[in-house]
Amino acid sequence: MLRRDILKASVIATLVPSSAFGSKQRAPRLLLRSSWQTVNIGDIAHTPGVIAILEKYFPEAEVWLWPSNVGNGVEAMLKNRFPKLRIVQGEENIKQAFDQCDFLLHGSGPSLVAETDVLRWSKETGKPYGVFGITFSSTGATATKPSSDENLLKTINVLSGAKFVFFRDSVSLELAKAKGCKCPILEFGPDGAFATDLSDEAKAQTFLDANGLETGKFLCCIARYRYTPYWTIPEKRTAMDSTKHARNEAMREHDCKPLRDAITAVVNNTDLKILLCPEDQTQMAINKEMLFDKLPENVRARCVWRKEYWLTGEALSTYRRSSGLFGHEMHSPIMCIGNGIPAMVCRWSEQTSKGIMWRDIGLGDWLFDFDNEEDIKAMPSAVLAMAKDAEASKAKSAKAREFVQQKQKHMVGVLKDSMPV
Repeated sequence: MLRRDILKASVIATLVPSSAFGSKQRAPRLLLRSSWQTVNIGDIAHTPGVIAILEKYFPEAEVWLWPSNVGNGVEAMLKNRFPKLRIVQGEENIKQAFDQCDFLLHGSGPSLVAETDVLRWSKETGKPYGVFGITFSSTGATATKPSSDENLLKTINVLSGAKFVFFRDSVSLELAKAKGCKCPILEFGPDGAFATDLSDEAKAQTFLDANGLETGKFLCCIARYRYTPYWTIPEKRTAMDSTKHARNEAMREHDCKPLRDAITAVVNNTDLKILLCPEDQTQMAINKEMLFDKLPENVRARCVWRKEYWLTGEALSTYRRSSGLFGHEMHSPIMCIGNGIPAMVCRWSEQTSKGIMWRDIGLGDWLFDFDNEEDIKAMPSAVLAMAKDAEASKAKSAKAREFVQQKQKHMVGVLKDSMPV
């Protein structure tokens, strides 16, 4: 080839878009389908947790977020922590993401939340997809209304088409196998929220100072109903479910008395205070009515009831300043363990199998089944033991955290191996 022809070819090459030379000429692009709702700090936490994992173990990747909801200040919080994050909203931007992204990653959640969107991605692009840290249940999220065999089969078919599926609890994993899921990689993989590292130090410290709480000298406690009463949240515009409401009313004393017993034991036997705080927007009310107001006066004097909902950053900054957390919720404990803070989980059948992840990460003796009276009796003394031996409790938390982090690293390794060449 003549020298002028070589120069001409070089000039032409510089004018052709890099995508024409394959994905190696630009950063790999991931479309993360996540951010399910903003009325629960746990649902918020799924997204920054997964992005933080990708940032740590796949830093060369470009992450585009396709959310269901990033309102109520969540978008600004995510952009502050991840300034390069691209948020995809609106049909035109979704189509652009389908065209330009290489892989769709469905984030953590109570199920394959965006099953319809995963199917759409697969049909319209033919590109690969995978799933990080979900629960798969034959009873569905409502637990009293079993999913039909037809719906289960539809979900299994979608999961079978994935490059990998990581389930956040071993019960879900075994169920998917039993139902015939043909995905080549089916494994346990922790909920993305374990990696959440958001913070709002100023707000957290201001709240603690205003309420006489000192770092390391209080425990956090969260109460909830068997079913989240979404009908009490105006923005959800959900009609009251009379069956769920009746179940909540029937079980609230049964479920909250053990928490009061634990609070009383801690206050009477240690110098710690108790912060009653929410994971979702409905829980300030139950914390007050079923915990704070029903405590003996001398115990109540050492308790702080948080009246307002908060976002994940402030909550996590507060948890980091505590000596630990216990209660009926799942994702506040997840975020605590992910940040080295001791945390106990109380669960029941209405919450599906997600709580079993505590056994899966080595914290089985910090998991209490409130459908089992023996577990209920044992819980208060276990909380007191956690409070009285902070050093051992933190060591236990650190061991679980290390296990989770090794799993997260493996999950991203599988994702990298699954990216199109």
